[in-house]
Amino acid sequence: MIVITTPTGQIGGRLLDLLLTRAPAHGEDLRVVVRDPGRLPDAVRARVDVVTGSHGDAEVVDRAFAGADAVFWVVPPAPPRAPSLDAAYRGFTRAAVRALTAHGVGHVVGVSALGRGTPVAGRAGHVTASLAMDDLIAGSGAAYRALANPSFMDNLLWQAASIRDDGVFTETGAADRRAPLAATRDIAAAAAGLLLDRSWTGTGEVPVLGPEDLSANDMARILSEVLGRPVRYERRSLDEFRRTLAGRGVGEAVAEGYVDMMRAKDEGLDDGVERTPGTASPTSFRQWCEEVLRPALRV
Repeated sequence: MIVITTPTGQIGGRLLDLLLTRAPAHGEDLRVVVRDPGRLPDAVRARVDVVTGSHGDAEVVDRAFAGADAVFWVVPPAPPRAPSLDAAYRGFTRAAVRALTAHGVGHVVGVSALGRGTPVAGRAGHVTASLAMDDLIAGSGAAYRALANPSFMDNLLWQAASIRDDGVFTETGAADRRAPLAATRDIAAAAAGLLLDRSWTGTGEVPVLGPEDLSANDMARILSEVLGRPVRYERRSLDEFRRTLAGRGVGEAVAEGYVDMMRAKDEGLDDGVERTPGTASPTSFRQWCEEVLRPALRV
């Protein structure tokens, strides 16, 4: 039995689709934890065991992890008014760790971040909190693999209107600084492989780095070529980013976590892992723009 949290999310939803196709051949049953089962298609609900509720709730994860062999773990985005990032990450995860131990779950795959071992890892906001969450899960007794991810290509979908209407996307990093970038579908594929072949033991990280490092200027060039019209990058200051978050109702703790994370990324947070055949994921930014972004823009 494989348990999937966030089965309607960016990564969890793609993982669920993969496992619905591949799990039967491995003799695996699937269970999902979801707040609103109505968000799952009828055909999916007919093929999985559904546990309704939040996977931060002790009673819910106790039911969900009973009889489970493996768990896919994702902490949802930090609530805008969370009192601290520790509460949003480790606090949310503590009940699950107790349930993992109580039910003797053998394997856990979690979505985390790059940065462990870098000089800025201890002051990287959401990433620092995510790495602390990994340590908490690693102490559960289960074998654990943290998918260590850079920024997601798919985050550009949040700026689809600006790219379509104004030919602009924004971020806080230096325009010429190159860094890894990954597609969420590749992260889901890495999770599926680990969940279906559980020959691994112990704890560790599995980086998902994409096929190449890109700068914002590189991304603007590729976007322009794929969309057939100019797209440019505009850098925002961290202060402007902070004000934007506050204007959207994001509380101080969460907003400062985002600011610290973006500052750390510009200082090399994602640069600590070498790209090898084992850490490179296949989807290029150009391919992602052609197959995901361009259809979303209806260009």
